[in-house]
Amino acid sequence: MTQDAITFSPGPRFRAALLLAILADLLQVVIFPLFVEGAESPADDALDLCIAIALVRLLGWHWEFLPSFAAKLIPGVDLVPFWTLAVASVYRKSKRLASAAEASREDS
Repeated sequence: MTQDAITFSPGPRFRAALLLAILADLLQVVIFPLFVEGAESPADDALDLCIAIALVRLLGWHWEFLPSFAAKLIPGVDLVPFWTLAVASVYRKSKRLASAAEASREDS
């Protein structure tokens, strides 16, 4: 076996999930406060529920999504881009797992 570096490229599901998370956070931080009552809005809660479902369907269940969903329901905390952070955390974790799997294959 060669000692080539591992390259982990995000697939289309990660790209779609990251784009979706960025758009949702942008809507919740910039757009929704201009038109609706902000974090206490039913539209904001509905968006969070839809994003949670979409991210689970795209990336599978990850514990990072649960705190993001719960934190979005607290007024004022909604200004932090939790969905984007959650998807970035899932990507980082999957990259680390892929590196560990490759290292264990090289050890065998």
